[in-house]
Amino acid sequence: MNYETVIGLEVHVHLKTKSKLFCGCSTEFGSVPNSNICPVCTGQPGTLPVLNKKAVEFAVLTGLATNCKIAKHSIFARKNYFYPDLPKNYQISQYELPLCEKGFLEIDTDGQTKKIGITRIHLEEDAGKLLHAIGAQELDYSLVDYNRTGIPLLEIVSEPDIRSPEEASVYVQAVREILRAVGVSDCNMEEGSLRCDANINLWVHEDGKKYATPIAEIKNMNSFRSIRNALEYEAKRQVREWEQSRLVLEDVGKTTRGYVEAKGITVLQRAKEEASDYRYFPEPDLLP
Repeated sequence: MNYETVIGLEVHVHLKTKSKLFCGCSTEFGSVPNSNICPVCTGQPGTLPVLNKKAVEFAVLTGLATNCKIAKHSIFARKNYFYPDLPKNYQISQYELPLCEKGFLEIDTDGQTKKIGITRIHLEEDAGKLLHAIGAQELDYSLVDYNRTGIPLLEIVSEPDIRSPEEASVYVQAVREILRAVGVSDCNMEEGSLRCDANINLWVHEDGKKYATPIAEIKNMNSFRSIRNALEYEAKRQVREWEQSRLVLEDVGKTTRGYVEAKGITVLQRAKEEASDYRYFPEPDLLP
């Protein structure tokens, strides 16, 4: 029996624009909570979005730097879900026609060069930030800071071409170097300017057959070390789960797990939503 780790990454990057994606509010980090907000980014009735031209230019520049095909026609879509940090109860994102797709970048691991495919790069607005503690004081309630709501966010989705936690860390570092070199983002992970989610499962090769274990999406990875540690733990956990249950992808589907850095483990958060659960439809207030 042989286990092959299969990883795909979603890298989320704040673009280095002075204003938000659909309004004129500042994107300055560290401002007083809820000071960089307006009726547009807080979803007040009657407001209309106006697209930030510089954000589109930065997205196209990123696509060119990662060997993507740039779309001649692209549209925004509403991604519908309910959460306290999303004041409109939908996120303006892209679904069917992203700005960039079918690219790649090359990484060096173990003295060899490997090509990692990029499925798509799309532009969307970020959500707000929930605060569950003030300093060391845990709260019995959550606070919401909407300063981050509406900041231009670029999502770079890789193909599942990554085969180890080390490769995943090297890939994210390569993405950061490219984005800093072309000047579209500062990619400061400590400020949340670069965040990463990973989709990981195993291909189990046994008796000439290949079985795919259920996919887990791993969140809350805030450093290159946490990316490696979280994926190493999750791969081992999936080996144990396979040996106990022998469940395959078709049995369970996809789940979302959070990485708890203090304990070095991942914990189940929820069953992962399907695209149909978000009820995507074209954004009627923005032209293609």
